[in-house]
Amino acid sequence: MSRAGPHALRVRARRMLTTLDIRDILIIDRLTLDLKPGLNALTGETGAGKSILLDALGFVLGWRGRADVLRAGASLGEVTAAFQITADHAAQAVLQAAGLPGDDTLILRRSIAADGRKSAFVNDRRAGAEILRDLGETLVELHGQADDRGLLNPRGHRALLDAVGRLDLGPVRQAWATLRQARADLAAAEAALATGRAEESFLRHAVAELDALDPQPGEEAALDTARRLMQAAERIRADIVRAAAALGDDGAEGAIRNARRWLEGVADRAEGRLEAPLAALSRVMGELSEAQSGVEACLEALTFDTDDLERCEERLFAIRALARKHGVLADDLGAFAADQRARLAVLDNGAAHLAGLQQALAAAEATYQAQAGDITARRRATAARLDADMARELIPLKLDRAVFLTEVTPGEAGPDGVDLVTFTAATNPGAPSGPLNKIASGGELSRFLLALKVCLTQNTPGLTMIFDEIDRGVGGATADAVGRRLRSLAEGAQVLVVTHSPQVAAQAGHHWRVEKRVDKTGQTLSAVTALPENDRVEEIARMLAGDVVTDAARAAAGALLAAT
Repeated sequence: MSRAGPHALRVRARRMLTTLDIRDILIIDRLTLDLKPGLNALTGETGAGKSILLDALGFVLGWRGRADVLRAGASLGEVTAAFQITADHAAQAVLQAAGLPGDDTLILRRSIAADGRKSAFVNDRRAGAEILRDLGETLVELHGQADDRGLLNPRGHRALLDAVGRLDLGPVRQAWATLRQARADLAAAEAALATGRAEESFLRHAVAELDALDPQPGEEAALDTARRLMQAAERIRADIVRAAAALGDDGAEGAIRNARRWLEGVADRAEGRLEAPLAALSRVMGELSEAQSGVEACLEALTFDTDDLERCEERLFAIRALARKHGVLADDLGAFAADQRARLAVLDNGAAHLAGLQQALAAAEATYQAQAGDITARRRATAARLDADMARELIPLKLDRAVFLTEVTPGEAGPDGVDLVTFTAATNPGAPSGPLNKIASGGELSRFLLALKVCLTQNTPGLTMIFDEIDRGVGGATADAVGRRLRSLAEGAQVLVVTHSPQVAAQAGHHWRVEKRVDKTGQTLSAVTALPENDRVEEIARMLAGDVVTDAARAAAGALLAAT
């Protein structure tokens, strides 16, 4: 039964894992677990399969875990998890970004075939494992024996503290990116300037030489054509002159003119027989005139001074020599000259350019330091709040004399600021603080981590929280304190706890027993049974007494349940 009021039940029921359906996974053949709001306890003998339920849940949430989850002999294994979520739940944003349908019911399904192929579906739409993981981060918070969220690893403490304070790292990351770019720009400019200084003399000579020659695109081909024409002019000019004479008055033109004059003089007496020849001669005269014009133009082009050839060859050879010298095509000399001028301009303007880049770097450094300083201040404020929250959480867990301290110390600058964050603890007054796993004993460490988990997730509504043997190493009154804190925590969120502690199990509003059985074929299978109140007494008595459950154990179990 649940110990929260009806309104709290209604709120929780809208933000919870409602159903976990498992088919042919590990040693589970068929299992449907209908979970409830509040504190849910899963108990059973060691090796009965309690952790297998978490493996199955991790599989459907896309967690990276064991790969061989298919039950031996099965062709297809499948896990389906159904969640109730609100319209403003963080999972809705993940669904929207992935283009998946969203509602107040979220159904995740994942299967694995015998050949290892996996398929995943979100609300009956195919999805990838990455989408399952993104959704899982908004739906389920797991704390296991291996502390998979890295609470004991200082390298993750800064990110956890930032999440508690909901710090926006966007401005400091942008400032860091700007600072890195400013440093890179200055270094590149300094390197370019140093390289330019080393070859300044060559650059100035090359630019002067290129500017003096001023080669133009296509000029080399034009000069080569003109040179070849001038070289051939003397050989062909004599024949062209003779051809011009043959076409002129003393040649074809005079003869044709005379012929036409003679024919025109007798045409009126030839009864029209000379009209066609006269017309043909007129056409010939026109073609002849065009031929004469072309020949005369060619003669004019072939008329040059010998100095012209020398000048043409001199420029052509100069362009080709300069192209070979700089290893470019003759037509690319103009672009090459522009590039050399630009490099020379960098040298000439180098000091002013460097000064500008140095100013930009100084401004970027100032902006980054301001943003990083703001993040440091926010982290220190968040650390103080976290330490105060932890102090309150440790009291009901019977660690009221212990001290938890979040240390924020200077570190190497980076995109997330300049801070190192470490969670430390001192279990006794006056004792030096140190890393959690170095200072606390097994039972103390479990309680520290429970308190820390509560503080880190208190601003993340809508999570189903799972604790895998959080009570290890504790017993008696301390275990009872852990159980009561879990029950209190479950008043604001759905909590599942895998436990061997009767004190913790007694605090649960809902209780499931996990046990192994051997079927008719000799296969070992795991089963989960929801326990009514009478069966809870028997299960808690087993947890108290071991293999032989006595009446005294049953009485103690009843007393534990009554005390809750």
